[in-house]
Amino acid sequence: MRLWGSGLSRTLWTGLRIMLVFTFVLGVVYPLVITGVGQLVFPGQANGSLLKNTDGQVVGSKLIGQSFADAAGRPLPRYFQPRPSAAGDGYDAANSGGTNQGPEDPDLIAAITERRAQIAAFNGVAPADVPPDALTASASGLDPDISPAYARLQVDRVARARGLAPDRVRALVDEYTSAPDLGYIGQARVNVVALNLALDEYHG
Repeated sequence: MRLWGSGLSRTLWTGLRIMLVFTFVLGVVYPLVITGVGQLVFPGQANGSLLKNTDGQVVGSKLIGQSFADAAGRPLPRYFQPRPSAAGDGYDAANSGGTNQGPEDPDLIAAITERRAQIAAFNGVAPADVPPDALTASASGLDPDISPAYARLQVDRVARARGLAPDRVRALVDEYTSAPDLGYIGQARVNVVALNLALDEYHG
């Protein structure tokens, strides 16, 4: 009995030491190494891909969209508008998520129909010209990107609101258009938050 107890004690002590070693290695050393590598190699991404204005103030993140509307929720003509968001009151990172509405859901169909008419009137285009990403929210509700087609549709309206030449605004859109990752993963996209910040800095 004493031998069995002694063997059990050694086994438990061995297990405890292994647990402590792995806890230290995987719970302390590994996170510190990964954090250090991230700060050295990818400091911007490791710190949240933050966007700063010319004064050095953080105004947002490249990874999270924003609403460019007034206090009443009306879209501001001088800014490019993002795609709809179903995350909380819009782009709420604490309530990330989509609508979970199916393609035949009558509420979704009604919302798309209403959005199409509003966006067409707001930008002075035909309803048929409004691209799909302008009408539907992303799965996360935080997507900061829109399609180049939706960005180009908004160029004339933004240019009029700011008193700028459409060609200059179109050039900014082209500058902030990203190609698919590795040339074939995903689609071309325009980061609305970064584009609007650049627009403010240029126009300001």
